[in-house]
Amino acid sequence: MTTDTTLNRLANASSPYLRAHADNPVAWFPWGPEAFAVAAERDVPVLVSIGYSTCHWCHVMARESFQDAETAALVNDGFVAIKVDREEHPDVDAAYLDAASAFTPHLGWPLTVFVTPEGRAFYAGTYFPPEPRGQLPSFRQVLAAVREAWTERRGEVDATAAALRDALAAAASDAADTVPGPEALADAVRSVVAREDREYGGFAAGAALESPKFPNTPVLRLLQHPALAALVPDAAGVASRALDTMAGSELRDPVEGGFFRYATRRDWTVPHYERMLTDNAGLIEVALAAGDDATAAETARFLVDVLQLPTGGIAAAQDSESIIDGERSEGGYYRATDRSGLAPPALDAKVVTGWNGHAIGALAAAGARTDPRFIEAARWAADAVLESNISDDGTLRRASLDEIRSTAPATLEDYGGLTRGLLALARVTGEVVYAERARALVDACLMADGIRPPGGGDPVLAVQGMQPQGVPSDGAAPSGPSAFAAAALDLWRLGAGERYREAAETLVRAAAPAALAAPLAYGAILDVALGLATPPRQVVVVGQTDAALADAARRVAADVVAVLTAEQAEDFVRAGFELFEGKVSRGGEATAYDCRAFTCALPTTDPAALV
Repeated sequence: MTTDTTLNRLANASSPYLRAHADNPVAWFPWGPEAFAVAAERDVPVLVSIGYSTCHWCHVMARESFQDAETAALVNDGFVAIKVDREEHPDVDAAYLDAASAFTPHLGWPLTVFVTPEGRAFYAGTYFPPEPRGQLPSFRQVLAAVREAWTERRGEVDATAAALRDALAAAASDAADTVPGPEALADAVRSVVAREDREYGGFAAGAALESPKFPNTPVLRLLQHPALAALVPDAAGVASRALDTMAGSELRDPVEGGFFRYATRRDWTVPHYERMLTDNAGLIEVALAAGDDATAAETARFLVDVLQLPTGGIAAAQDSESIIDGERSEGGYYRATDRSGLAPPALDAKVVTGWNGHAIGALAAAGARTDPRFIEAARWAADAVLESNISDDGTLRRASLDEIRSTAPATLEDYGGLTRGLLALARVTGEVVYAERARALVDACLMADGIRPPGGGDPVLAVQGMQPQGVPSDGAAPSGPSAFAAAALDLWRLGAGERYREAAETLVRAAAPAALAAPLAYGAILDVALGLATPPRQVVVVGQTDAALADAARRVAADVVAVLTAEQAEDFVRAGFELFEGKVSRGGEATAYDCRAFTCALPTTDPAALV
């Protein structure tokens, strides 16, 4: 039985990645139950192909195989094919990465997974070339082998799929009984510090130096945690050295200010030229914490001038490839110092909810320290996401494209990331409405029987029993549990109530065994753990927001810095944020309240008192 290849199911997708495959001769389905139902009816396996819009090797495999009529005929005759944008469906990506780890140690994208109509994976790989290369088979050979196994050795296929699902379910780590203490966390940080590449910055992997090298912003932010100044005094220096070397290397675009995804060499040269929202938002925060306002401002300028869309939302990424002199070029645009006559690489214009949350927080913080236009950009992005990425029933969606909401449900990353961004914007602008919206997002996920997004995650994975297992690691941005735990901790620090600290503790306990064993992969959740294990510092300035005291407060290394007028402070108190209780402007002057270890110093109007 063949499939009607004239039916274009991807043309109106809410993902640029899917739209780019709409005209392939492969009869793609989008992610959803329909594809699996068709596979069951036809009694054929399912090919799940996962990638993202700015993935170079995804483009390569598309040109070599998915746009090839003969290869597409093999796919259409013997399989049902699903195309997935990993950024739109992160839980799907995570579930199939778990499964793929049983077949290949080299995980990445494009991710190619073969599953039964019931959704159980039985073979996986990444990029497959059009012709055999060394030990790597061609994609056509893989298709033939999978088809032969399905038709001739079905019992083995089913046994492999069942055994893999059982093994993944059993691999979920047990939660710790308590939140790790300061010394256990300090030991984990010391192990990260010991991995520093002292010549070029960044981190070494075991005895060998890691190549390629990624910014790993969650780990850099962990190293900058204020509590580590006493526990591991050299931690912040590791982050600063990494930032300095990256900022002065080919990883950073000298023309438009953004950082590229990674470098293929130890000295941060020969970058992979895609520019991601997540990396750049994280590096703004790293730069601010390191006192490098210039790098923070240049990176914020990239987000606003290049990635921010006319609607206000911020695009997910900018591609590495562009067209120069009629030819497709990898990185050619970025290597040109004069770009005036060149068309820039395409944007992945998806507005991902959680990632926009990271950008909103970073831009708000950068605007408070550098250029106020970044605050307005953050406000514009926040309003855009709250308008476009909320469904009619009030729940978040994962993303939107051209203000069309994705069908993909929001994840904990989205609820947590947007909450953190809205809270940061509230602290900078003094507008309590953003804090109230943020608290409502967290409340929506605090269920009687656990912490999860409304609706419970991806419905197809739930039916198939293929949900991601264990605690996800942090990638270019905090994982869902990490982002949500940080958001809950932020609310507790603002005096919203103990239930938020308890929520953060629940998620940290679940992640603690894996995080302490592999801290380089869990920087964001360890940062939250440090916030739970050590007393907070909270600095509130009430009164004139442009006073010297306010500027001094914005440069304090504290867990909370809020600058607002006396009227705004009263609004926060009425909204239930107890941190602001009793904090007033003394004598009409800007007045600072510096609370450390649950004890507040006397109010001061002296900027020199904030050190």
